[in-house]
Amino acid sequence: MFKLKAKSAKRKVKVQNLKFLVLSFSFTLFALNLTLISVSSYAQSISSAELINNAKQYDGKQVVYEGEVIGDIMARGDYAWINVNDGANAIGIWIEKAQTKDILYSGSYKSKGDRVEVVGVFQRACLQHGGDLDIHAQSLRKISPGRVVVERLNLGKRNLIFVLLGILCLVWILRLLKTK
Repeated sequence: MFKLKAKSAKRKVKVQNLKFLVLSFSFTLFALNLTLISVSSYAQSISSAELINNAKQYDGKQVVYEGEVIGDIMARGDYAWINVNDGANAIGIWIEKAQTKDILYSGSYKSKGDRVEVVGVFQRACLQHGGDLDIHAQSLRKISPGRVVVERLNLGKRNLIFVLLGILCLVWILRLLKTK
């Protein structure tokens, strides 16, 4: 009987150790998951419409703005101007020139610009830049690269031009023959 009690006690200890191990493992996974979520989270970007419509509310505050770089990168000493369009409006970004080195494409007729995320201080009426609305960037992160836009020739339009040109030549020749 004493041996049965000893075996039963050993089983209880093994079950308790197993429960403790499973509980510890679950807690460790939960803590790791929370850590990964907090590390990989980014601040929510704000739209240009929200910034423009509520300019007083955001004036002087740090914002996250995301969009396509359009137009030229305009260097001004150690800084540069870039325009970032979120699809609705474009906002001027005042940024250190060194941070623009990763921008390879800016949006134009010939290319789709790099998509960037800008973190900076929103200025409703920036005294440094003549009262314009802008963002003074603290950091810039490229979200996706731009690309060259290849325009395809519309073959239907090309063929129509040749047909119309042929008709025009025919009319011109007939008119020359009629006057003679």
